[in-house]
Amino acid sequence: MPAVLFAGVSKGGFGSNGAFAAAPLLALVMEPAQAVGLMLPLLMMMDVTGMRSFWRQWSWPHARVLMAGAIPGILVGWAVFHSVSTDGVRLIVGTVAIGFVVFQMLKQARWITPRAGAGSPAQGLFWGGVSGFTSFVSHAGGPPASMYLLANPLDKTQYQATTVVVFWWVNLLKFGPYVALGMFTAETARANLYLAPVAVGGVVLGVWAHRVVPEVWFFRITYALLLATGSKLIWDALT
Repeated sequence: MPAVLFAGVSKGGFGSNGAFAAAPLLALVMEPAQAVGLMLPLLMMMDVTGMRSFWRQWSWPHARVLMAGAIPGILVGWAVFHSVSTDGVRLIVGTVAIGFVVFQMLKQARWITPRAGAGSPAQGLFWGGVSGFTSFVSHAGGPPASMYLLANPLDKTQYQATTVVVFWWVNLLKFGPYVALGMFTAETARANLYLAPVAVGGVVLGVWAHRVVPEVWFFRITYALLLATGSKLIWDALT
């Protein structure tokens, strides 16, 4: 319940960067693939709940680019799911996430000048593909999507709403392949029924937090979650 509640708050208010943590926490008490399968229906419930709160407040040009890029990433994840090293994926995503936060800190301190094109559509397609792949294998699509969105001049609600609609699309596309891979069982279905109110309640709590937290603190919290997410991914990969 704490894992699902935290994921709901993250998805409802802070850009989904911490939502990935639910699957690793659940993997402490069940098989990792079963944990990933259990989380997908709950994440889809969270997506629908968040869509109602942020309806049409997203930046469609940025969302569209990430959604298009996610399609080949999901297909690659499906093709290699049983052979890919999830620890390798965690290590790469975690390292990139922490590197991005450090880059943003150095940029704000004016120690470095960002190169042109960091938030271009081409970059969006690339990060969308990475996000689709990492989301498929471990529900860790939030950090790659943030690489693109945080490089663009979006306010906190545009940023949040864009993550909501992007991952609604990504999780919807993942459902069929997960069925084909046999990742849903009677046990996970029962757990989904028990945890559904927690998932929806977490999103509602996250939406409330999003509305009361000032914009400057929203992005500070988002960067902190990204840093914590990256650190946890690296820790999981190495241990």
